[in-house]
Amino acid sequence: MSPIDLTSPAQLKELLRRHGFRARKRFGQNFLVDRNIVNKIIDAADIHEGDPVLEIGPGVGTLTEAIAERGARVVAVEIDRYMIAILQEVLPKVEVVNDDILRLDLPQFLADHFGDLKVKVIGNLPYYITSPIVTEMLAVRDRIERLVLTVQKEVGERLRASPGTKDYGSMSVFVQFYAEVEVISHLSPNVFLPPPDVSSAIVRLTPRSEPPVDVPSEQLFFDIVHCGFGKRRKTLLNSLSDCPALGLSKEQVAHALHDAGIDPSLRAETLSLDDFARIARSVDIGAV
Repeated sequence: MSPIDLTSPAQLKELLRRHGFRARKRFGQNFLVDRNIVNKIIDAADIHEGDPVLEIGPGVGTLTEAIAERGARVVAVEIDRYMIAILQEVLPKVEVVNDDILRLDLPQFLADHFGDLKVKVIGNLPYYITSPIVTEMLAVRDRIERLVLTVQKEVGERLRASPGTKDYGSMSVFVQFYAEVEVISHLSPNVFLPPPDVSSAIVRLTPRSEPPVDVPSEQLFFDIVHCGFGKRRKTLLNSLSDCPALGLSKEQVAHALHDAGIDPSLRAETLSLDDFARIARSVDIGAV
């Protein structure tokens, strides 16, 4: 498509120079310049001809071009208005929307651009907006077939973390409740221009058709999760009884934990999704 090899650092630098463009840290602009990694991301998303694809933060269009070359119909959302002229030059036939993905009405946006089709989402995300974007995407998970995201390595480890590990937290529980999580590959800073200060990871999220555990209500389940992790150094007995969202006395919490078969001296980071679900069911029964 583009006469410019967007994975060539020399050609990319010349393109940016012609447009008077300098990468800005506040937008997390580190452009992918490794063809093998581009292909790995596209393969992880399982892109085929005719697939509807939403790309978050196309940058100079390296991934966008590869998606389009597979015959997919891609709509790219780019927050930086100064990138638009570059994208129009290198990918004149690709639809680019100059907007902030976090400010869009996503259900309406997806309906307007893709009808009722399920979409594949690809994005190279800066650290500071990874959690908000993942949260927003999983809120419309019924419209999404899979997400393949390039994130900071530590964030990727947090998303897939297991109970009892240092990376395990409320975000781990949230994402794993709604999606299957896989870390496809770790990436060196050298595959980006300019190289970021941290290593990255390719993460694939596949939304679940049903949650992996039975809960009386998602609100109660996540209230318990957030209360537990909100004061990580406290035992479950103390963290849950000190939580206004639950409004339970220490005696009520002790009773619920006993009925759930959970040791009240444990801390939240040791509990699995099933453990949190058992507590939620016990609290729900006790509230009746």
